[in-house]
Amino acid sequence: MTRAVQPDARILLIDDQEPNVRALRRVLGAAGYQQVSSTCDSREAAELFRRVQPDLVLLDLQMPHMDGLAVLEQLGGIVPATSYVPVLVLTGHGAPEARQRALALGATDFVAKPFDMAEVLLRIRNLLQTRRLHVRLQEENADLERRVEERSRELTRAQMEVLERLARAAECRDDDTGQHTHRVGRCAARLARAMDLPASDVTTIERAAPLHDVGKIGIPDQILLKPGRLTPDEVTVMRTHTVLGAQLLAGGSSELVRVAEQIARHHHERWDGAGYPEGLSGDAIPLVARIVGLVDFFDALSHDRPYRPAWALEAVLEEIRSQRGRHFDPALVDAFLRLAWTPGSWDEPAQER
Repeated sequence: MTRAVQPDARILLIDDQEPNVRALRRVLGAAGYQQVSSTCDSREAAELFRRVQPDLVLLDLQMPHMDGLAVLEQLGGIVPATSYVPVLVLTGHGAPEARQRALALGATDFVAKPFDMAEVLLRIRNLLQTRRLHVRLQEENADLERRVEERSRELTRAQMEVLERLARAAECRDDDTGQHTHRVGRCAARLARAMDLPASDVTTIERAAPLHDVGKIGIPDQILLKPGRLTPDEVTVMRTHTVLGAQLLAGGSSELVRVAEQIARHHHERWDGAGYPEGLSGDAIPLVARIVGLVDFFDALSHDRPYRPAWALEAVLEEIRSQRGRHFDPALVDAFLRLAWTPGSWDEPAQER
């Protein structure tokens, strides 16, 4: 007798003939299969399948209430498309049409009645081996996917670290606290969330916004750190930080870097078209740049700078309100003011409110 190579395999037997069920259970048990479930009522097949989660189904075709074809149709709606559960059909029905229909519904192999038990055991062994190989392949694929996901997370972390260091390199030249870029990122995420942007876009904006002033790396200290008012020529040089930043970030392959490039180039554009570097107006300014431009303005005015002390919160909010439809997108100003944050809240981690 062919011995079970997988004695712990779960086998589900569906046959309306009690003698057939007893004979098969006896033979399977003698061969070493320890987990055999069965039913003589095909209407119980689907529920039993869900409960047992079998590795193999032995199925009769000619049964009352629901024939084997109907059971196959039911099982087809239960078994995941990525799974493989072989079905060995036990049939005395020799019509080619029935076999073809059974194969179309997911049957794997056939054994004709009356059974040759040695043949049944051999076919069971072969089908279970195929099932085991499929399960092993699924496990290996899942493991590979986990490793690929982990590697992707590592690459994302490495990318974020490089971008954060780049933002910090620009920031440390004119912000002793080193917190401006982080505050802008958190505040931009809050405003993006208030505008009902998708969560993935909110995350991208929070990560990209700190790079808005990366172009300041190329601005001379005598201009960047000048405590007094800049001359017209110095203003012209200062404004080049938008183009310099976009050039540093140009050609990025990731969505994050492409968004950061848009922000760096356009966060000083104005809703009325009087901004720089391209004089874009209204919706022609990328939304991400409009968002960062507003929160950058807020943060710059509400914190000390080399050329002036911080403004009071109420004064900053009033200035933003006065620039609605001029400097800033009206919808963004409305959302910003609706948030009604209290002093210090910009320094908290971004979260739902």
